[in-house]
Amino acid sequence: MEHKTWTTADKSSWGPGPWQDEPDKEQWADETTGFACLLKRSTHSGSLCGYVGVPEGHPWHGKNWDDVDADVHGGLTYSGLCQEGPEETTICHVPAPGEPEPLYWLGFDCAHAWDIMPAMDAQLAGLGHPPVRCGDEHYRTAAYVRAECASLAQQAAEAAKVPA
Repeated sequence: MEHKTWTTADKSSWGPGPWQDEPDKEQWADETTGFACLLKRSTHSGSLCGYVGVPEGHPWHGKNWDDVDADVHGGLTYSGLCQEGPEETTICHVPAPGEPEPLYWLGFDCAHAWDIMPAMDAQLAGLGHPPVRCGDEHYRTAAYVRAECASLAQQAAEAAKVPA
């Protein structure tokens, strides 16, 4: 799979932070397992989401996210085939020739309690409300999401080894 990045979000109102230099979508193959991975930014919250694609025949292919036993940030919150639409904004990848299709995507988001969401903070600021902080919030960076995707890919590889 070709490593690709896209930057499409207007982050000018979000203020300074690591999000200013991060892609809004990225695709790559996990180095250890070979599974397809995606990072995608939510335009509503500004937070990042991570996804791993499993091919047909994998025990997770076609399962609802809530029926997959995987340990990632906030738990799995998404499952589905590639979305239709522009490659720079959808949950889908640009496959290389010969790559397995269709992939089934399992994903997580970084828009949970104690996750900083820069677009949402900017929206609140525009309404005259400062962001609510409890003291232990963190912005989950692209590096963090890539590491969680690597963990999810490893879990998917282990699941493929277990007889169904």
